[in-house]
Amino acid sequence: MRDSHSPPPGERLQRLWEVAKLFLKLGFTAFGGPAAHIAMMHEEVVEQRGWVDNQHFLDMLGATNLIPGPNSTEMSIHLGFTWAGWAGLIVGGVCFAGPATLMVLALAWAYVRFGATPIAGWLLYGIKPVIIAIILQAVWSLGRRAVKGWLTGSIGPAVLVLYFLGADPLLLLLGGGLLVMLLGNLRRLRAAGKLTLVAPLAGLSGLSLSALMGEAVPISLGVLFLTFLKVGFVMYGSGYTLLAFMQDDFVNRLGWLSNQQLIDAIAIGQFTPGPVSTTATFVGYVLAGVPGAIVATVGMFLPSFLLVAFTNPLIPRLRRSPWAGGFLDGVNVAALGLMAAVTLQLARAAFVDPLTIAVGLIAAGLLLRFRVNTTWLIFGGALVGGLSALLR
Repeated sequence: MRDSHSPPPGERLQRLWEVAKLFLKLGFTAFGGPAAHIAMMHEEVVEQRGWVDNQHFLDMLGATNLIPGPNSTEMSIHLGFTWAGWAGLIVGGVCFAGPATLMVLALAWAYVRFGATPIAGWLLYGIKPVIIAIILQAVWSLGRRAVKGWLTGSIGPAVLVLYFLGADPLLLLLGGGLLVMLLGNLRRLRAAGKLTLVAPLAGLSGLSLSALMGEAVPISLGVLFLTFLKVGFVMYGSGYTLLAFMQDDFVNRLGWLSNQQLIDAIAIGQFTPGPVSTTATFVGYVLAGVPGAIVATVGMFLPSFLLVAFTNPLIPRLRRSPWAGGFLDGVNVAALGLMAAVTLQLARAAFVDPLTIAVGLIAAGLLLRFRVNTTWLIFGGALVGGLSALLR
């Protein structure tokens, strides 16, 4: 095992080329969501190449769970940094997310050009219930790991209810994190005779762009960039948490997207390899063409590069902190509550008749019982939609 943030000069280009080749390959082939992506990375960098050992890999994985952003993308950034230094940090992330970004851009062009045609409508008719099943399966799977007791178990349902009552998603995430951090450490603080806590994140809880921007603003590249930048800095839980923020910002507050367009965007993000967060590319293109796709993508992924660069040297101390660990636990279950709430809203646009209900139930069964790859399920949904169009 060899790893260094500052490889010897003679090895730098060689290591950078190795990072580029590996993550380009994964960028074109990593279907199945963050868990599958990270499993593939483990096989490549630990088992086959020996860039890092198991413990170092787990430490980096823990660090990605302590910071917001798409986990698998952040792992590619961590691994690139560890193996090839600062240049590797950039190359690893860009090569992993780049292929999916270009694919989503092409699909967004086709969606804008042909999305209103009957065949495209029927394909999405069959895909949308599959997407709902995929998200619900992710909520269930993540929830089994995230709920660690009565406190974390109560945060998710409370967030779901508060979201439907109109609470801001960012406030719900930070509130859930702070609540679990404080209550979870209360006994330890009492034992140590310390009950004073300075929570710098509490001061940030009101810094929501939804409170700073006006209602129903015209589409602009600046607002588009800032909105996705905000999401990139606060998106805990998994890439699916992006749903809650896009629903709140682009559908409810700005009025730039409809629920129909939002679920179409998530379907496109699922249809391609790599991170689900490339959904930002699709939304940006639909709203403002190629310039919109560029600024949305940069806004979405820039925080991941900055946060990994900042936290990578701190990895040995992060998970050992009861405060950081408690905050993470609370944010994760709050994120699951948001995911569940938005999925219920999107389900109304996906389940429109008995056939779509049946497709959703079958997809859920195949996911939970047989772990069928999500790509095949989406292809199956598209096939059902196409066949139903031919038979009508």
